[in-house]
Amino acid sequence: MALEWVVLGYAAGAEAVMLLLLTVPGLDPLRKGLITVVRNLLKPFLSVVPFCLFLLMDIYWKYETRPSCESESCSPSEHLRHQKSIMKSQRNALLIASALVFYWLLYSVTGLVVKIEQLNKRIEKLKAQD
Repeated sequence: MALEWVVLGYAAGAEAVMLLLLTVPGLDPLRKGLITVVRNLLKPFLSVVPFCLFLLMDIYWKYETRPSCESESCSPSEHLRHQKSIMKSQRNALLIASALVFYWLLYSVTGLVVKIEQLNKRIEKLKAQD
């Protein structure tokens, strides 16, 4: 696996862990500090989007220029290499999709958690006034 796919895998894994920590109930003390960390990391993690687009273009280019193995004169090793190439492309496309979905979920969940905290503060303020 090339370095760019390893980097994308680690980024998707980090996004998944942060998303899990934000959504698991019972981690309220940890959640407040984690929200500030995640909100500060969202801008650097935005670089995942153009990186994924670049890798998607790389997959497309490899798909367009790959040798085809559709004739009967194809040897078993060529056929196997062709099938491996297709499997790698599918795996990498799935990795790209998961990284983008995790980023979107992390962005959405962080925004919702911040709004919930603001609403809870308003409720406490209204209760204190009564």
